[in-house]
Amino acid sequence: MRKFTDEQLTPDEVTLLLKSALMSPSSKGKHAWHFVVVDDKEMLQALSTVKTVGSDWLGGASLAIVVVGDPTESDVWIEDASVASTVLLYQAEDMGLGACWVQIRERYNPDGVPSDTLVRDLLNIPEPLRVLSIVAVGHKGMERKPFNEDRLLWEKVHVDTFKS
Repeated sequence: MRKFTDEQLTPDEVTLLLKSALMSPSSKGKHAWHFVVVDDKEMLQALSTVKTVGSDWLGGASLAIVVVGDPTESDVWIEDASVASTVLLYQAEDMGLGACWVQIRERYNPDGVPSDTLVRDLLNIPEPLRVLSIVAVGHKGMERKPFNEDRLLWEKVHVDTFKS
């Protein structure tokens, strides 16, 4: 969901989203992630400019949760932060909200500056922490068609061994 209404999230909704992220599984229980909650409209607009493509709509979200990993805590911080990002997406959907993941790691702004650097600078995120993603959340500004199960790629499922 990349289109949101102007309705703000309630404190209880934000708390439930964050609880789900904080309960997300992590390798060896390291919890090598942090979450920066952004609801300031000017900051959301600033965050919407950190990538060349795929973040311009972020300014219209009610809330952004920036998912940050700590490579000094775990060598699988990317996986752990990815799981947390996915949990946030599922929790938002379960709550009837819209959400979308903005990839930050290994992305750049139009001037070639790493998106991670820009987000860390905007939000005062210290080194050596790294920004994996931004999960934008809000009340749905449109309805989407349900996923067409006829498009499922069952040929990508292999049983017992990989079969070409």
